[in-house]
Amino acid sequence: MFANPSLTTRIAIGKGLGALFGIAGFVYLTAFPVEGESLLRWGILLWYTTLGAIVGLIGVYTWHPVLKLPMPWWFRAPIIGAWLNFVLTFFTYDAMAAVMVSVFGTDGILTSPFWFTVEGAIVGLIIGFVATRFGGEGPETVSEAAGVR
Repeated sequence: MFANPSLTTRIAIGKGLGALFGIAGFVYLTAFPVEGESLLRWGILLWYTTLGAIVGLIGVYTWHPVLKLPMPWWFRAPIIGAWLNFVLTFFTYDAMAAVMVSVFGTDGILTSPFWFTVEGAIVGLIIGFVATRFGGEGPETVSEAAGVR
């Protein structure tokens, strides 16, 4: 089940690392009081755990079926992380804007909540690297689970 390559290993590593990033965000947000802080903190914790699971799961796809292009882990994982945080920013724009203002002040280039997109790319890259290193990638990660030998 946890052999290399293994989809289960990829997802477990992704969820574990995502949970660590989520815990870091949970703790970090206690230093910056914003409205609705409790829900935002729990949301960040659960969001990054989910992001890690999705980055781990998407490791099965190493080839884009429509564009007929390879998708290596270092391209695929940051794109998924950035996209998920981009979507997160749309759902929590006001809360994220309040966090950015409390951290960086009212003036400056880093006050836009869309910087969380860059953070998602970096987190996705880290999770993708570790999941690929220890869980493998590609269709062979599902061969054992599907009973194919």
